[in-house]
Amino acid sequence: MPSSSVSLISILITLIFTVSTTAQATVPRDKTFVYTNQGLFGEYSVEYLADYRVLDISTFPFTLCFYNSTPNAFTLGLRMGHRRSESIMRWVWDANRGKPVRENATLTFGADGNLVLADVDKKVAWQTGTANKGVVGLGLLPNGNLVLYDGKGKFIWQSFDHPTDTLLVGQALRATGPNGLVSRLSAIAASNGPYSYVVEQRHLAMYFKTKNAQKPLIYYKSDEFGNGKGSLANLVFSSEPEYEDSNAFELRFGYDMKNSPSFGTYILSRPKYNSTYSMLRVDIDGNLRIYTYEPNVDWGAWEVTYALFNSDEWRESECKLPRRCGTLGVCEDNQCVACPRPKGLLGWSKTCAPPVLPPCKGGANVGYYKVVGVEHFMSAYTEGDGPVKLAECRERCNKDCGCLGFFYREESSKCLLAPDLGTLAMVSNTSHVAYIKMSK
Repeated sequence: MPSSSVSLISILITLIFTVSTTAQATVPRDKTFVYTNQGLFGEYSVEYLADYRVLDISTFPFTLCFYNSTPNAFTLGLRMGHRRSESIMRWVWDANRGKPVRENATLTFGADGNLVLADVDKKVAWQTGTANKGVVGLGLLPNGNLVLYDGKGKFIWQSFDHPTDTLLVGQALRATGPNGLVSRLSAIAASNGPYSYVVEQRHLAMYFKTKNAQKPLIYYKSDEFGNGKGSLANLVFSSEPEYEDSNAFELRFGYDMKNSPSFGTYILSRPKYNSTYSMLRVDIDGNLRIYTYEPNVDWGAWEVTYALFNSDEWRESECKLPRRCGTLGVCEDNQCVACPRPKGLLGWSKTCAPPVLPPCKGGANVGYYKVVGVEHFMSAYTEGDGPVKLAECRERCNKDCGCLGFFYREESSKCLLAPDLGTLAMVSNTSHVAYIKMSK
């Protein structure tokens, strides 16, 4: 028999054996379970003032729970923290974000190796999709990674591959897969919010999604990673001693590049103590923060050990956050200082809002009022189109029914249309001006 035929037969036998072995692998009966969302709620303080029920899946300081911040709308989530610290416990991962289940919903881990969350009407709200793929067990690792593994210990599925708004230590933000980290909508609504943190070529970027814009609006872009070649493959969030036998730690990204030999680390902050139990999160307000948990204290176990937007001179100004001053407001030195109105800058309050516009008719029924010395939250990363004349920039906004105003740089004649106004950062350059659309 020709050697090529023998090789082909060997490959076929191997494949048949592998498929057969995988198909036969099942979860032992004593490792299967069904948890029903019913019974008493926990009594300790948790984030979002949520009610919660603890499941028998935990590894200090992580616990899997059903929780809700609105009646009868439950999320299966992973909690970080412990009652012995008498401090708030935080939610670091959601399974069914935006698809809540009700009382008496079930979480089932069957012999086929699939982990399934089904509502009370048996409709599947979320699942791992691992049926008949060789899964033999489920585990919650000490780093907070929920895993389904096969007979060789290989992870068939892991929660670290499906981040929501949070990265735990050891977890990666990847260029492929889920689109980065997405903020939670609010303390009440456990669904996706408007802010995202993504890997983009050789940069990290943050975006704000608004109903008037076809695409999310950029409000942060990191320095370039690598040596100017290739693109980011992934960044691993880590906590490491600053040097050997040091009590001081560094919170950092370890990164590597595609199509380039470049790799390295990017330091985020240097807490003065062990920061192994840390999480990086895109918060509800659009800021990027690291929270570090110290389990050996009685109260105040959590500390913010990094904030991308804050009052420190070497960080980004809070005035660059899209909603720092609500839907409209002028920001200076991280504070909301004025409400821009047709009659000038008035005192800012939460009632400050863009003018109510008439039905869109190509600019025939709208005008503009001018605000001098301000920039849009996008301005640092996109000056706009141009050079164009001011009249042309105005006409572009007139014809765009989603345009709420435009920003014009008189020295360069650059034109930036704004589908959302939000926070206007005050600058010393009076040639940077805004024109806010209003009804005639």
